[in-house]
Amino acid sequence: MKRITRRSFMKNSLAAGGSLAFYSRTMHAARNLRVRGANNDIRVGVVGVGGQGSNHVKYFHNLPGVRVVAICDADKEHVARQVGSFRKKNERIVGYTDVRRLLDDKNIDAVTTATPNHWHALVTVWACQAGKDVYVEKPVSHEVWEGRKMVEAARKYDRIVQTGTQKRSDPGLMQAFEFIQKGNLGKILWSRGFCYKRRKSIGKVDGPQPIPSSVNYDLWCGPAPMEPLMRKNLHYDWHWVWPTGNGDLGNQGIHEMDLARWALGEEGLAPRVMSIGGRFGYEDDGTVANTQIVMLDYEKAPLIFEVRGLPNASGSSAMDNYRGTRIGVVVQCEGGYFVGGGGGGWTYDKNGKRMKQFRGTGGGGHHANFIKAVRSRNVSDLNADIEKGHISSALCHMGNISYRIGKKTQPGQILEAVKSDRDLADSYERFLEHLAANGVNLKTTPAVLGPWLKMDTRKEQFVGEFADPANQLIKREYRKPFVVPQNV
Repeated sequence: MKRITRRSFMKNSLAAGGSLAFYSRTMHAARNLRVRGANNDIRVGVVGVGGQGSNHVKYFHNLPGVRVVAICDADKEHVARQVGSFRKKNERIVGYTDVRRLLDDKNIDAVTTATPNHWHALVTVWACQAGKDVYVEKPVSHEVWEGRKMVEAARKYDRIVQTGTQKRSDPGLMQAFEFIQKGNLGKILWSRGFCYKRRKSIGKVDGPQPIPSSVNYDLWCGPAPMEPLMRKNLHYDWHWVWPTGNGDLGNQGIHEMDLARWALGEEGLAPRVMSIGGRFGYEDDGTVANTQIVMLDYEKAPLIFEVRGLPNASGSSAMDNYRGTRIGVVVQCEGGYFVGGGGGGWTYDKNGKRMKQFRGTGGGGHHANFIKAVRSRNVSDLNADIEKGHISSALCHMGNISYRIGKKTQPGQILEAVKSDRDLADSYERFLEHLAANGVNLKTTPAVLGPWLKMDTRKEQFVGEFADPANQLIKREYRKPFVVPQNV
């Protein structure tokens, strides 16, 4: 057999109508065949190890055939803590503060990222371009537009990209939603997601705060504006300001948003959205809503989401619940309903009597599912492929966009605006009761009524009235050189 040289391969590929890009990807794939072998360790690098990323280190370190070989964080203290932990066990790990240096590391096959939300998309796109598979925390994106770019990058570079919505790996929920979608409870009337999770004030400062000396603030900000720190804590409280976070709707709520959409069987964005909400109960440096309703008007059945960060009453430590759930989903059908989310769930008849239990695990095995797909190279093996994560994250962003371009409105006017929709009116009436129990006077501190926004679900852009201000929030202005490219 005639030996095919690298030069002749390139010449013949180009002559056959290929391209240099095709050649590069082909050669890159050939260089990375080692990760496909079942007997080879998958070498993982973890980006962002101050919070959830430290759990990533534990999860992947404990999986058979997986080695955590590198970590990265813009905070040198976080890096030092992880490196020191490995050294105590006489294990080697490389520490980085710049994710670009980690992605240059040829000894890494896959990357997991648990950075603040504003970094998720860029880490994922860059990692795909570097030929590495990715496990990306929720929400996968900070804006709608960049989520689609993540999907495009995964497909273009043939990468395995898993979303950190681990409840997609819960067998009880898989069985329950299949049961519902087969019509065993009759037609679905609505799907509701709930995030009733206590969130206290983050405090209020009277001027710019010092950046921790261990932090490279340029790298920490990355794609976001490099603005003065106007809150007490740099870490974690970034969730509650718009440049870096998405509120609890995009923090804890993305898990339940994903479940509510999954239950409906909807694969795309909702054609309409509106939101009501505000930041109530305290004055602090947070800018996102802590109490919110989002209505996603799918044609077959609506998806309604509720966020509450305040307790069930002023001075209480307990939280509200809806049919027994604080953080989960309720799916109402003609013949009964389903309640679940923490791990599996139960179906109930019309009178609230338990009918059938679906036992779940809470999503254990989600990280192992990612490694399985890394080995098989089959996207279909993933329980939460990046496109699933993009759609559910984008639903959260849509709700936040309606809220952000809305106006403070008196409670009676909001009631007038929603009363024609029974399900939305029900959420709003309970919203009023909840805030009243917390001593919130909506006449003096009005809620924001967001407009109904119409979405072109194919182009993933808003159309019609209010489209211009809404579309300005679909894609951010990236701070160079930390730019998610138009052509990934």
